[in-house]
Amino acid sequence: MDVVLETYDVVDFTAWPIAKPPSDRLLVLSSQMSSAEVGTAIAVIVSYNGISVDSIGDLTADLLEEHLAETGGLIAPGGLRFRDTATNIQVAPGCCFGLESWRDWWDVVLGQDLWLGHDPTPQLERGDRVIWLRQSDEDDSQPIEVTLDELATLLIAAQQQLSDFLRLVQQWTISTAPDITDRLVSALDEYLRINQ
Repeated sequence: MDVVLETYDVVDFTAWPIAKPPSDRLLVLSSQMSSAEVGTAIAVIVSYNGISVDSIGDLTADLLEEHLAETGGLIAPGGLRFRDTATNIQVAPGCCFGLESWRDWWDVVLGQDLWLGHDPTPQLERGDRVIWLRQSDEDDSQPIEVTLDELATLLIAAQQQLSDFLRLVQQWTISTAPDITDRLVSALDEYLRINQ
């Protein structure tokens, strides 16, 4: 399982250097990210939330505070991507079930159902202590099978990936926009529910 951000919103982004988005437009958040990839992730979050910046100098703590006061938070396109490396099948996150919802997967571990978004419309079927995931309701390929114990382990790993990403964001902002370091890290931690 990977923690991913969709990078469609940064196609024409020029406010600061970013990495070329992956061919599948899903940027994996991890401890292995380059500085330019962290810049891409921040660009995605800024663009997706409608925070208007023309340069890194425009991204200030006051601008973040104003946005948070108006909207009540930050959201991020993407989520958790499941991959079966043996069959090469993957299930990407659906629209409207963004990265800020990643902790809702714990509800599945606890036996509850979960709506996974749409376009595509990921499907979750449940058995006894196991779930099956498909990319869409029209997908007739072999599903990805995950036991609930495996899912719990994967979610712990996802939190670690997000924590690693948060540390890289801190490093990136210290060298790029030090005035926003504390506020940006705090906002991402709170609204993406990383260390809660």
